[in-house]
Amino acid sequence: MILRMDRLPIELPTPKNASPNDAAAIQELLGGKFGEMSTLMNYTFQSFNFRGRKRLRPFYDVIASIAGEEYGHIEVVSYAINLLLTGQTKRGTNPVPAPLAPAVDARLSYHFAASAQTALPVDSMGNFWNGQNVFSSGNLKLDLLHNFFLECGARANKMRAYEMVSDPCAREMVGYLLVRGGMHVVAYARALEHLTGVEVTKLVPVPELSNKAFPETRKYEENGLHRKLYTFSQHDYQKAGLIFNGPHPEDGKPLEVVFGALDGFPVPDLEEEPQLNSPGADHIDMQMFMDMAKKMGIKY
Repeated sequence: MILRMDRLPIELPTPKNASPNDAAAIQELLGGKFGEMSTLMNYTFQSFNFRGRKRLRPFYDVIASIAGEEYGHIEVVSYAINLLLTGQTKRGTNPVPAPLAPAVDARLSYHFAASAQTALPVDSMGNFWNGQNVFSSGNLKLDLLHNFFLECGARANKMRAYEMVSDPCAREMVGYLLVRGGMHVVAYARALEHLTGVEVTKLVPVPELSNKAFPETRKYEENGLHRKLYTFSQHDYQKAGLIFNGPHPEDGKPLEVVFGALDGFPVPDLEEEPQLNSPGADHIDMQMFMDMAKKMGIKY
């Protein structure tokens, strides 16, 4: 089970102007082959399907912990896309003046035709994510090797996406993912080393693990987020530290397991888009909810 919190792992700056083409570019980090949907479902199915868990519990705990984090990564990429799309079309209920006209100049018109200027489970070209991106062989060595490759591929895509976009909202999100994705590369490398005895760190960085070229990553690394594995559970996955340990391959500081989750930040409140009939619930009696909340002792 996943304990969901109404928070984002980072605070996303609100864009000054809508940028649908930046939103289209970072869709690759959501629904692409190496996107967050792929990492989530790879590690989730590998954890569900893990055989011999009692004997190999530390490896299971690492995979399950990273799977828990990936859910939040899907969420933060989606909100970055949503913020970049907000305000692109003229709000109102009159369809005659073509309020969605700016959508014809957007590279990914799905954001307007298939959703209310919001994220979709697609890559940067509008191809829908599918389960063929999930690899769960049942062989621990093979799965861990695949996960190492997957995180390296994901890191390459994040670096390229960063170089495509200029909006601070998009770059803040990508900077955070570069830090956390680099940590996942290290985690799977350490797991392979414990399992096989092979010095996988000689393959790291693939690509370069250093984030020094990306200004948005600095504050996260100063807080040690490139060295911390969160379990996203207060009581379970206690043996992850038997795998995730030793020095970080770049700065030499010790790797650390944190039992629990990041504190997080409030989720952005997305404005209504009536020209897209979103949310399309104009006749809700708000006073009814307020009265019910008062009776239940809930602040509304």
